[in-house]
Amino acid sequence: MSELFQNKYRTKTLRLKDWNYGWDAFYFITICTHKGIWFFGKIKNQKMILNNFGKIIQKNLLNIPKHFNFTELDEHIVMPNHVHVIVRILPHKGRDAINRVSTNNNDRGGVTGQYNPMGKQTIGEIIRWYKGGCTFQINQQHPNNIFKWQPRFYDHIIRSQESLENIRHYIKINPEKWEQDRNNITGLYY
Repeated sequence: MSELFQNKYRTKTLRLKDWNYGWDAFYFITICTHKGIWFFGKIKNQKMILNNFGKIIQKNLLNIPKHFNFTELDEHIVMPNHVHVIVRILPHKGRDAINRVSTNNNDRGGVTGQYNPMGKQTIGEIIRWYKGGCTFQINQQHPNNIFKWQPRFYDHIIRSQESLENIRHYIKINPEKWEQDRNNITGLYY
């Protein structure tokens, strides 16, 4: 039965080929809400005002390094319908070897097989944990399950100090540029 669909419905990855997303680097991540709905608050006087959902999103964002001790958060912001964050995966000798070794030949990552990001100490694992935790906590407060993330997320591997500084600046001024932001669409849930 598990071979019934044989990757038939698997979409092509947008990730950089031959890059290990558990390697020491700075990663710029953007995660958007489903259909761009403003779940997290609003911009007022060029400042982000978090609502209760936005506070959950912010709290979970700040908890990433507590849950994943191989990470550091850099610049970040919760916007009305998306999150921007720079996450650094720290260097850790021996971690790559641990990720490649399985003690069970039958362990192929559960139903998602080799595509399961959990336990690999990668950006994919971090974002999956983050999105899942936020969704669970928000839906506990609002049981009709209105909150959803957009599938997937955008990532950019930051490869220079200049790029890092430019992205930090972009994140900092994001609320000031909200009027021109392509994510600023109608659909406020507040």
